[in-house]
Amino acid sequence: MFRVTIEGPPTARQAPTERTFHGDTVTDEFAWLMTKDDPATIAHLEAENAWTDQATAHLEGLRETVFQEIKARTQETDLSVPTRKGGFWYYTRTEEGKQYGIHCRVPVAPGETAPPMAADKPGEQVILDGNELAEGHDFFALGTFDVSPDGNWLAYSTDFDGDERFTLRVRNLATGEVLADEVTDVFYGSAWSSDNSTLFYITVDDAWRPHRVWRHTVGTTENTLVLEEPDERFWVGIDLTRSEKFLVIDVQSKITSEVRVIPADRPTAEPALITERRQGVEYSVEHHGHRFLILHNHQAEDFALSWTSVDHPGEWIEMIPHQPGVRLESVDAFARHLVVSLRRDGLTGLRVLIDGSTAAHDVEFPEPLYSVGLGGNPEYDTSSVRLSYTSLLTPDSVYDMDLNTRVMTLRKQKPVLGGYQPDDYEQFREWATAGDGTRIPISIVARKGVQRDGSAPALIYGYGSYEHSVDPYFSIARLSLLDRGVVFAIAHVRGGGEMGRQWYEQGKMLTKRNTFTDFVAAAEALVRTRWTSASRLVARGGSAGGLLMGAIANLAPEAFAGILAEVPFVDPLTSILDPSLPLTVTEWEEWGNPLDSAEVYAYMKSYSPYENVAKLVYPKILAVTSLNDTRVLYHEPAKWIARLRSTAPDGTYLLKTEMGAGHAGPSGRYDAWKEEAFNLAWALDVIGAV
Repeated sequence: MFRVTIEGPPTARQAPTERTFHGDTVTDEFAWLMTKDDPATIAHLEAENAWTDQATAHLEGLRETVFQEIKARTQETDLSVPTRKGGFWYYTRTEEGKQYGIHCRVPVAPGETAPPMAADKPGEQVILDGNELAEGHDFFALGTFDVSPDGNWLAYSTDFDGDERFTLRVRNLATGEVLADEVTDVFYGSAWSSDNSTLFYITVDDAWRPHRVWRHTVGTTENTLVLEEPDERFWVGIDLTRSEKFLVIDVQSKITSEVRVIPADRPTAEPALITERRQGVEYSVEHHGHRFLILHNHQAEDFALSWTSVDHPGEWIEMIPHQPGVRLESVDAFARHLVVSLRRDGLTGLRVLIDGSTAAHDVEFPEPLYSVGLGGNPEYDTSSVRLSYTSLLTPDSVYDMDLNTRVMTLRKQKPVLGGYQPDDYEQFREWATAGDGTRIPISIVARKGVQRDGSAPALIYGYGSYEHSVDPYFSIARLSLLDRGVVFAIAHVRGGGEMGRQWYEQGKMLTKRNTFTDFVAAAEALVRTRWTSASRLVARGGSAGGLLMGAIANLAPEAFAGILAEVPFVDPLTSILDPSLPLTVTEWEEWGNPLDSAEVYAYMKSYSPYENVAKLVYPKILAVTSLNDTRVLYHEPAKWIARLRSTAPDGTYLLKTEMGAGHAGPSGRYDAWKEEAFNLAWALDVIGAV
């Protein structure tokens, strides 16, 4: 193959800019990379891609091998477990050689109670084929996929650029006709009125904040504004309750909630307020018979469950009191049961309550490490619920649980081809100790026989923001690491939600540095307990976890052989100082407002990866980003790599930019596997596990 040899990595040289906040003047020599439509910016990104291609050319064979391993272990022609809604079973199937899922349904047969699992289903109707929609486009993503209560209409929205700005359309499922109704620049989420005549949807402002709820009359050009949220800290959302009795409008900031409801049979009614917003109080609403269930944190750090009257919302009457250490995450209402999703001791769980009784039980699972949650359950009047289960060893599994007998029936476990045997691997829970004495859980999986003598290569993953928990999960791609003797670990650092609300509170705002020091402590614990050594350890994280990667590169570069940072939030101070950028104002309750507070400004500057690049010996670094990313703009990793290269030129720093994708990277499954193979091949090379 002919290759162009590039003499060296690209340099980024243009006039620097200066900024002054709170008496502090900072020079940014790479600020020009923030101009996306400047030909010089595009040329620089393309030069970086060319350099990365050349620097990793020796891995081409390994990349192809890993890609083929992922492909060979995946059942390419497959289908999901059908979910019943009304008179149909709904499911998604994939076909070998096709990038995207095909959404289908079949009528429920007389007397049929269990989902039909055969691939050949009589009466199948294809209601949306992602491959047809994606034809002619390099990127494709669905935002909304919402079937009307009577099953006659499908509301769906599409994105062909990766910027998460969708176009909404309505399809007649009886005829297949796509109506002339079309709305551009909509956000995720939609809801139908109970008479199927009205569709509610969300639009965003210039800063990509979902701020307006609209009502659309199907078959017309009529769009009516229902609610607009002026406070830039808040997002709006829309949903239909499982009972299909109420439309719920959520207005939420990072720490405050307000909910309004509209009777689904009166879609033009004014939204009725449940409880007005109170700073720092979060609550969500679910309908159940004569009451609204309210999950809230009012005087309940880990949340409690209450209810109020549907006819006269007011007083909150307690159902499940606050129990410190048991984080209630959501409540799902069914006609005769409630199912509460919770978190305790670093693990997810489910609690079933029988309506009209104080009886409750927690569902038990056999493995020491696992993740469980409710799956798709659109039916309200049911005694059986769908749940999903996985672990580091157990492939994604779908169960139906009888809420009366507690019997669980396995409907499907994700196939893993090629002879995968869970008994060939082991999972462990280790603990690291942070500098303040806090014990940090680490989930570990490795192939049996891996020696704990410090010689094994390892990859440690982390996130640690927004109370998002990285729970134990199965990955087909990960087997390409494990089968080469690599130890895989998840550091459950503060800033996430693994150990309850306080875990999150101790890793945000002016305690954010705990996230980074926790991760370093976890990496050091892996070395101390002889799982690996620093010279054979790669760290990986994305988005806010990419901030974590950038921070630990400055904090403890000697602790890692390599760092893989995906769509990394590595220039947070610059972004959070600019309220015109997407998400900035809504993020002030997560990071603090450095515009108003000199203390927050100084604290963020003390950990910002971009601001703290120094003449250090850094580990090898690969940053992966996307040009059309709306959540973490491409220029953050571009500037970071440029500054690393100019400040510490003896290191190896690579930048790979997807020029036609968004935050999640390539959209097609084969393209995503190739991207993952690229990342894994790089990591395997760094830790000497090729």
